[in-house]
Amino acid sequence: MPQGDGGELLVTVLREQGAEVVFGVVSVHNLPLVEAVSGALRFVPVRHEAAAVNAADAYARVSGGLGVALTSTGTGCGNAAGSLIEAQSGGAPVLHVTGQIDSRYLGLGRGVIHETRDQTGLLRAVSAHTATVRPGADAGALLRDAIAHARTPPCGPVSVEWPIDLQYARHRLDGPAVPAGHPPAPDPGQLAAAAELLAAARRPVIWAGGGARRAGRPLLALAERLGAPVLSSNAGRGTLPEDHPLVVGNFAASPAGRELLADADLLLSVGTHFRSNETADYTLPSPGRHVQIDISAPAIGRVVPADAGIVAAAHPALTALLELLPDSGAEPGWRQRGADLAARARTDLRAAIGPYALVCDALRSRLDRASVIARDVTIASSQWGNRLLEIYDPSTNLFPLGGGIGQGLSMGIGGALARPRTPTLVIAGDGGLSVHLGELGTLAQERPWLVLCVFNDGGYGVLRNMQEAHRGRRSGVDLTTPDFAALAAAYRLPFQRVTRAQDFARALDESLAVRGPSVIEIDVDALGPTPVPFTPPVTVPGT
Repeated sequence: MPQGDGGELLVTVLREQGAEVVFGVVSVHNLPLVEAVSGALRFVPVRHEAAAVNAADAYARVSGGLGVALTSTGTGCGNAAGSLIEAQSGGAPVLHVTGQIDSRYLGLGRGVIHETRDQTGLLRAVSAHTATVRPGADAGALLRDAIAHARTPPCGPVSVEWPIDLQYARHRLDGPAVPAGHPPAPDPGQLAAAAELLAAARRPVIWAGGGARRAGRPLLALAERLGAPVLSSNAGRGTLPEDHPLVVGNFAASPAGRELLADADLLLSVGTHFRSNETADYTLPSPGRHVQIDISAPAIGRVVPADAGIVAAAHPALTALLELLPDSGAEPGWRQRGADLAARARTDLRAAIGPYALVCDALRSRLDRASVIARDVTIASSQWGNRLLEIYDPSTNLFPLGGGIGQGLSMGIGGALARPRTPTLVIAGDGGLSVHLGELGTLAQERPWLVLCVFNDGGYGVLRNMQEAHRGRRSGVDLTTPDFAALAAAYRLPFQRVTRAQDFARALDESLAVRGPSVIEIDVDALGPTPVPFTPPVTVPGT
């Protein structure tokens, strides 16, 4: 590349990586970068830096490519920190480029506008890799190296600080791109030990986590070979289509899931960290034997003791195990036992959510199998959206795995721009949506084919249920929420309000026909409470 400023260099590197969309907030400390990106690529001007990283995260998860976010230094960079934590939780390859003050003033504490103490330390805590462009440094090589770190399994966000004076400086890009690293091949001894245990199992169960997302084909072949029912974590949903007869899904903590685990004689876990919210605070029964596959050696046996562990990426490990295993030795009826328990888990949940089962059915019957389904942290997601609303491909599964509220809409926007030819669904509560209400402006400006379903219960319903169940009083959970019809009208967004579950399908049909952004408000008070209130699986001492 001939000499150009930092913005031109960034565009060249991003094109080299196949990145076409960048999310960000413009500032005096990133102006050359934003100007170049908006002239050569698609720049999406979100309203908050956290939303920039959330959208880039989702874009990466859905597209399988690199997500890119641009923020400013100081407060702008700090605003992005929580979303970088989420990108870490989701293992998303995200390049976060943030501005910095003039390089000659770095670390001097002179009070330069947007200056912050130890911004690098902040980014190091929430990124998989950090780097700073210094005077005389090869900025192109630094960007390429950072991207290679982001794309090296288990993948994660990387942050590059770029002082404003060095953004305006002239740069060259020489040599080839830096390839992403590869995890080590599975160890033959570890494979042999795992295969021996699997071959002896009569009632095996598989638990697929986020680390299995790119290993659907060998995972399905192994499940069929073993005759093993397949549970999933929230991150692993869609690794196998959830309408497959072997898939139990994200129901491990349900009574039926507990029964399945208690009956099993072996658990094969693939790329899951057994999060507390998915194991009922670590109270699930554990089968007699556990074979664990994980790319991270410290994860083996960290939560559930492992009799055999394979430190490797899921795809090569499962492929190698298939070559070592004979046909299924599962006892007669075990496969059907899994199917029966899966059906019971779904039937029980449908009864627990009452009229919302009609809403769930309408969503699944009308959305394309390739539609992105983004779910914020809200009752509709936590109770049934994360389980009963079927997912058929892992790239369509968007949820804040770190548990932070308010990220759903910006993740949905990122996902919708990564897959523009199919409609995207966002499920949000009024409380979570209020965290980043400004992103309705981004939705209106960018106009993706996206249906935003707002479940309005006047506050933080999950925490309200928890307080009422354990404390008998409410604190900080009842909120004044806006007139969503007026808010949608202010942004010229098509709007509908649903007060009866049986009317939701019609409202959804009309919204999908827009083939652009639209809002449906579901009046939770009008629909009435679920027969079984949802409370999160969190231990409250003394209750």
